[in-house]
Amino acid sequence: MPPELAILWKPLVAAVLGGLVCGVVGVWVVLMNIPFVGVAMSHAAFAGAVSGLLLGVNPLLAAATFCLAASFLIGPMAERADIEPNVSLGIIFSVVLGFAFLAIGLMRGPRADALSLIWGSILLVSTRDLALMSGAAAAVLLFLGLFYKEIQAVLYNREIARAVGIPERALFFAMLVLCGLSVTANLSTIGGLLIFSLIVNPPSAAYQLTYRLRTMYLLSALFGVLSCLAGLFVSWLTDAPAGAVIIVTSSVVFGLCLVFSPKRHTGKGLGTGG
Repeated sequence: MPPELAILWKPLVAAVLGGLVCGVVGVWVVLMNIPFVGVAMSHAAFAGAVSGLLLGVNPLLAAATFCLAASFLIGPMAERADIEPNVSLGIIFSVVLGFAFLAIGLMRGPRADALSLIWGSILLVSTRDLALMSGAAAAVLLFLGLFYKEIQAVLYNREIARAVGIPERALFFAMLVLCGLSVTANLSTIGGLLIFSLIVNPPSAAYQLTYRLRTMYLLSALFGVLSCLAGLFVSWLTDAPAGAVIIVTSSVVFGLCLVFSPKRHTGKGLGTGG
């Protein structure tokens, strides 16, 4: 195997897995109109990982714990009729951000490990990171395959889904948990502050080009993978931070899709024909 390929195969696999899983869960976040879920989850994972470093606990385990806790808080708070979902998400975001910077402030000695979680380091991804990302991607795709029609109903209208007997509450919570798991799995590669953009930009770009949910899943995953691969390639050429270039690339993709969107002329939303 050529030396360059031996160095790059792990980042390339991480780029494909990260773009794929963020593209899929991003469709749920965008269509349920709760973009702050990505913000709250990414910062919860960041706060958990930093707290893990402070307490001597595995950072990824601590990040997953914080994400799961945030998932179980977001669901009930989002269902409160007197609180807007994005308001509850903003409250959780404030709490976990406070925890993160408090933990950084209490650290003694160098804080390089903690700060690296902000930007991520896809070029330094390990075999363990790839295993975790593969597990997260498999869980998301299996869940989507088993409950595709039920998820489609929940995304269209939760009240109608409940009325026809679909366990929409359990599905909604499961989607939040899987979103948290996906964020945790990609924390060390994309970074706690940047992964929010990778969850929102690809599905938002896909939404500009299609009226069908199945096509939106495919386009969103494709845009996520392309953004990661193109960002990784540009970073390798220019020696720029990979995570930041990936996010800029996904933003450019969204801008192009917005400019050439057929919905600019029709004003129609997403259909439910699958």
